[in-house]
Amino acid sequence: MDNESEVKEYRWEGGYEKTWEEVKEDEGGNVEWSVKEIIEKSKRLLATRQPNVRLGMMRHLFVIIDSSNSMLEKDLKPSRQMCTYKLLQDFLQDYFDQNPISQLGLITTRNSSAERVSELSGNRKYHLEELKKTLGDFNYCNGLMSVQNSLEIALSFMKMLPSHTSREILIIGSSLSSCDPGEINSTIESLKSCNIRVSMIHLAAEVRMFRHLCDETKGKHNVIVDDVHFKHILWSLVEPVPLPNTVDASCVKMGFPQELDQKPPFTTCSCHLAEGGKLNAKGYFCPQCNSKYCELPVECKCCGLILVSSLHLARSLHHLVPIKPFIKIELEEGSSAYCYGCRKRIKVPAENVYFCETCKRHYCDGCDIYVHNTLHVCPGCAVKRDEKR
Repeated sequence: MDNESEVKEYRWEGGYEKTWEEVKEDEGGNVEWSVKEIIEKSKRLLATRQPNVRLGMMRHLFVIIDSSNSMLEKDLKPSRQMCTYKLLQDFLQDYFDQNPISQLGLITTRNSSAERVSELSGNRKYHLEELKKTLGDFNYCNGLMSVQNSLEIALSFMKMLPSHTSREILIIGSSLSSCDPGEINSTIESLKSCNIRVSMIHLAAEVRMFRHLCDETKGKHNVIVDDVHFKHILWSLVEPVPLPNTVDASCVKMGFPQELDQKPPFTTCSCHLAEGGKLNAKGYFCPQCNSKYCELPVECKCCGLILVSSLHLARSLHHLVPIKPFIKIELEEGSSAYCYGCRKRIKVPAENVYFCETCKRHYCDGCDIYVHNTLHVCPGCAVKRDEKR
């Protein structure tokens, strides 16, 4: 009995409840080293970004979610289904924040078939509601997964998209097998001919067929270690991917409607017309066909015009023109420097000092990461531009 009581559980079994065991203190009782490790990881991610690369700013992404019996496994807490559901909720928020003029759709696969849960749309609320109805239901997952049926549904919609758009499919798989009606190699050839990139995040192990699918379509295949690794891989797919060399540059026609108040009689918006939407006074009217919509961005269902606001394009600009990495400088011990972002004194040599070559301002570690990952605008450079005006 004593020997059995001394046997410790595996790290992957108790990692969710005992995450505090990973935090260690130094001799002085501080945990600053763990914060520095997080900062260094962010720095390495910034260094991997390649400049002068053509990116697909107008992304069309279908997320295929495995809803088979294997999603009920509890190696991820509280289960694979609930862990995936929670992470996808945050992923949808960040995806549309970083890709405001892009669209996304959801597909689930269970009972050896596939179902399109939500169509390609830029409305995050719509996707969150549909995700809650399906993956948020404890009794939803059942049967076997079918990768081919899921890919065929996504392919039927994506092959009709314009050539200048980025076409991507993300599969979140849990099952080690797939119940397909035919030869999947023919589906892979169709995906390649349409320049559709397929990536996969598997929650259990690597399957040769899934790896082959991702390699042939130039996507990424990953197998997670735990829920933290799952989130890290999922968030790596938020940023736009490079476009294939075969895609030619083209002009995209867009409309920039303003929100207007409609005089009685009020009408319902075109985006909720099929759902029996309520009558509302305000809305965005398409400048080409005068159709009414309640939110932007959206693709007009009547004339096909892409309706966006100037703010959406401005938020997409940082992908094309990213901020240059700040230079890490070495100051003499005992000297002082003040961060232009948070206005705090930088302790040397305990903290690193970073320097912007354009505006000649100093920044600390935290502000450097915040500027490059969240703000996407150097405060010193922005102030200089305003002073010139």
